[in-house]
Amino acid sequence: MAYRYLLCGLTLLAPAFAAHAVEACDVPPRFGLSETGKAVVRAACGEHRLWYRPFIDRDGRIASLGVTEAESDNLADNGLVAWQRVAGYWRESGTLAPMGAIPGASSCMQPAGNRYTDSDCRAFLIDNPWSAAFISWVMTRAAVPGFARSPRHIDYIRAAYQGGANGSPYRLTDPAVEKPAPGDMLCFLRDRSSTLNYAGLVEALGSGRTGNWKSHCEIVIGANVGGDRTLYLIGGNVANSVVMRKLGLDRTGLIELPKAAAAQPMVSAIETGCSPGQEEECNLNRQDWAALLKLTAIAPAPAPTPVFNSTAPLPPPPDEPVPPTR
Repeated sequence: MAYRYLLCGLTLLAPAFAAHAVEACDVPPRFGLSETGKAVVRAACGEHRLWYRPFIDRDGRIASLGVTEAESDNLADNGLVAWQRVAGYWRESGTLAPMGAIPGASSCMQPAGNRYTDSDCRAFLIDNPWSAAFISWVMTRAAVPGFARSPRHIDYIRAAYQGGANGSPYRLTDPAVEKPAPGDMLCFLRDRSSTLNYAGLVEALGSGRTGNWKSHCEIVIGANVGGDRTLYLIGGNVANSVVMRKLGLDRTGLIELPKAAAAQPMVSAIETGCSPGQEEECNLNRQDWAALLKLTAIAPAPAPTPVFNSTAPLPPPPDEPVPPTR
């Protein structure tokens, strides 16, 4: 009898537990989200589904990982091949041409099927971070007007800074004081001797010191979905895949930035003591989150009118390659 009551109780509780499970990409767009924001989220979520929905949990640990960048396995649609999809991010975003002088880049321009150019292209994909190419691809697919496509994140961070308070399609804001929304981007600085946070980044941008600084941006696709106080991000070339990241939100909707104190040097996971015996030191979310790029564009750019002109000259090759950075 007691066993029967226990089963009944578990049956009654099951829907309540299931209600807490959230697939952020499957939730309808929130009320008031612009058409541009919807397009950005749709493009990012579509790619995340293709890569079998890998994610990093709120504790900064990889909880799921499917295929990776240079594999020849099919993605979730059972048609696209992983490495060919990454090559497509480079080509279709317009970020491959600036890399033209780097070994393997020209091979990624060729149709797949030739074992020599295929191997050359796959080596390029491994050696050159493609996270910015992925962001640029999403913005191209979403037809975000005026987006500064680049193989370097710092270029569109800089563009948002230079646009000021009325910057478009993005404006630079402080992630510690502004709430993220779908279509925004959250960015961190990489490979620096110490954390800078927003104030340090703005000072460096103002003095023209950012140059080709290494950074990484991810797209906000959901915030506080179902009241779960979680921020959902999607980025490319995270663990060599297209990965969702979860961060905590406070009661007001601001990001609970993982503590990487400004006075402490930024060090690698090995240097912090991350190991099977010190799991508490392993946190992929503990980054110098210095920039929140707020989406200001409302409507996607109109589709260009096709122009068929076989005599039009091709653009000249770049003078020199852009240094590969995430």
